[in-house]
Amino acid sequence: MEENMPVIMPALALRGLTVFPNMLLHFDVGRESSIKALDEAMTSGQTIFLVAQRELAVENPQEGDLYAVGTISNVRQILRLPGDNVRVMVEGVSRGRLCQLVETNPYLSAEVEEIPGEAPVKRSARTEALIRQTYELFETYIELAPKMTPDILLSVLSSEDPGYIADYIAQNLPMRTGDKQAILEELRPVRRLEKLCQNLRREVEILELEQEMQGKVRDQLTRSQRDYVLREQLKVLQHELGEDQQGGDQELYDYRRQIEKAKLPVEVKEKLEKELRRLEKQPFGSAEATVLRNYLDTVLELPWGKKTKERVNVAAARKTLDADHFGLEKVKTRILEFLAVKQLAPQLKGQILCLVGPPGVGKTSIASSVAKAIHRNMARISLGGVHDEAEIRGHRKTYVGAMPGRIIAAIRQAGSCNPLLLLDEIDKLGNDQRGDPASALLEVLDGEQNATFRDHFLEVPFDLSDVLFITTANTLDTIPRPLLDRMEVIELTSYTDEEKLQIAKRHLLPKELKRHGLSRAQLKVSDDAIRSLIRGYTREAGVRVLERQLGALCRKAAMRVVSDGVKSVHITAENLETYLGIPRYHPDRLPRTEQVGVVNGLAWTSVGGEILEVEVGVVPGTGKIELTGNLGDVMKESAHAALTYIRSRAHQLGIDEEFYKTKDIHIHFPEGAVPKDGPSAGIAITTAMVSALTEIPVRRDLAMTGEVTLRGRVLPIGGLKEKTMAAYRNGIRTVLLPVDNEKDLEEIDQTVRAGLRFVTVEQVDAVLAEALALELAPGNKELQHPMGEGTHCAERPGLTQ
Repeated sequence: MEENMPVIMPALALRGLTVFPNMLLHFDVGRESSIKALDEAMTSGQTIFLVAQRELAVENPQEGDLYAVGTISNVRQILRLPGDNVRVMVEGVSRGRLCQLVETNPYLSAEVEEIPGEAPVKRSARTEALIRQTYELFETYIELAPKMTPDILLSVLSSEDPGYIADYIAQNLPMRTGDKQAILEELRPVRRLEKLCQNLRREVEILELEQEMQGKVRDQLTRSQRDYVLREQLKVLQHELGEDQQGGDQELYDYRRQIEKAKLPVEVKEKLEKELRRLEKQPFGSAEATVLRNYLDTVLELPWGKKTKERVNVAAARKTLDADHFGLEKVKTRILEFLAVKQLAPQLKGQILCLVGPPGVGKTSIASSVAKAIHRNMARISLGGVHDEAEIRGHRKTYVGAMPGRIIAAIRQAGSCNPLLLLDEIDKLGNDQRGDPASALLEVLDGEQNATFRDHFLEVPFDLSDVLFITTANTLDTIPRPLLDRMEVIELTSYTDEEKLQIAKRHLLPKELKRHGLSRAQLKVSDDAIRSLIRGYTREAGVRVLERQLGALCRKAAMRVVSDGVKSVHITAENLETYLGIPRYHPDRLPRTEQVGVVNGLAWTSVGGEILEVEVGVVPGTGKIELTGNLGDVMKESAHAALTYIRSRAHQLGIDEEFYKTKDIHIHFPEGAVPKDGPSAGIAITTAMVSALTEIPVRRDLAMTGEVTLRGRVLPIGGLKEKTMAAYRNGIRTVLLPVDNEKDLEEIDQTVRAGLRFVTVEQVDAVLAEALALELAPGNKELQHPMGEGTHCAERPGLTQ
């Protein structure tokens, strides 16, 4: 090829690549026209013109898309690759200038003018300094660049030609195509080296800055932060691959969708969105992220805005309550009143009812019937033995194992915002150093405050105003007064024998037959047998023992059906003892004759009423008084008050006025292991002491209840219904009670009222006149009619036998 004469040769357009003279380089070729150009050059043995194109995206470049200066090269080797690609090795010969493109099809053919090589540069101090500076910068670059090998530096150090040094370094330096092209187009060796030196200095500064930044980041990153960075990179990759859900993490997307879907109050929604933003910033698997997930799951599981449609049909509710329970008229009436008001005023907030009564009378089961009658979901919370405030209000969510309190847990269990919550055994709450749960319930059971109840775990208000609360208790004594003030108390008293008979026939016996796999034809129990069972084998206010005894009968019957092949078992009052053994209790245990110093008192217990015998013995002595029978302070005070009253009336009662000096009095309450205390035994103790001192017997079919003062006045008592029922159950015929309790007779069962004679008394004089069977000693002007014929006894009209 003659000097400076244009020559036509195949051309190859390079994308993102520049080839320098005297350099050996291999690269991949994919375009069909480029492969044909290589084949032509290889076949004909001629050189090929390698020139870079200005825009990488151009697929079929024209003359205007190519740079003016390229490299005339020899094709050393062509390697065919899978997928129609070719890997070629070329050796740059010299620079060339593109004059024009002769052909573009089937491959580029260009008219190229060779640029002659530069003459050797005269060595000068400036050139030497420039070469040394280039050596130093390139050595620094190799140390900083991660993919550069030190062997490249040896080829540079072996040359002293500034043009070759510039071309070699530019070929091996990952610079932009425009910068490399500028060095290729520079024909003056020293000027070319200066341009390279500037680019090299810039690349070294960039590498140093990158390493400095990486060092700072590496120092700050912890293990969890590195995990977070990797996961963020993974999110980006998933987003680029289209594998994520709407541009975010699947879990976060689900939480966000649930928050939008739920009918949340504004404050709650803002709180959850804030916690969700915190979760997004947490590395996966961290302790804080676990706490936040647990919190979001718990809050979103609550039935925000979900309510069951309430049935406010009073007639239908009455039918349901009557079908499930016999008696309990006061409770049923109160529930039906609530429904009637609800029908007229649907916006009525939830009520707080407290069912108080002995065990086994149906307090818990009636709550289930109420929920069924009014179509509300029900959840039961047992408060017996709870002594931690966090059980009610929950734990702070930052604690390990934190959870909401029982109130919020019950709401979640019920699945609606207007359930019926049964707080069972509210009288058995405890307290210790961890707080007072009864005080925590003050907000829950207050219709004016519970609309914004805040659980410690939730940290947001939850509206409890639509909840119908029903609490149960055996006694009101242990319930704190502020808590009791928030509840409407409904008393469930003991069942009469007739009520127990109906409950056994309608509910208990069918239930036990079903439990034991018996049909009504296989076991028949007569009414008299049930009555005998109630009197002789149970002593309780409720029906739990009765239910167990009926279960025992079913087991005996099942044994006979299976073992003896009997088709039907019929139980009557006569053969009841055969199945259950000897009766445990004898209700009619009254003595056959009147006794001196023995009085039937009446006591109220948490399991109903009981007969409480008072015995007084008088023996010669020095005036000591002794009390036995596991008595409390109130009973002891009653005994001392009675003694003082008798001393003040000794003359009228016909008693030696010096008896307190010459006689010892022993007051005893049998069944001493049972604790006894309460203001109701005063007149019984007084009557027993007068009987013992005067040796006048007390009527055996009479019982009494009431407290006594030093002036002989009879004070009112409580629990009259249970006490009168105990008297009726034990065969008592007459009951003495304080005149102030006359109003309570309206609540007594009709059967008991028909079977007892009630005498209301105001003074102890009337008690003694009614109770002592014999006429008092002469000189007693006030008590001339011991059987109550005088004006001192006020018999209730219509209730005497």
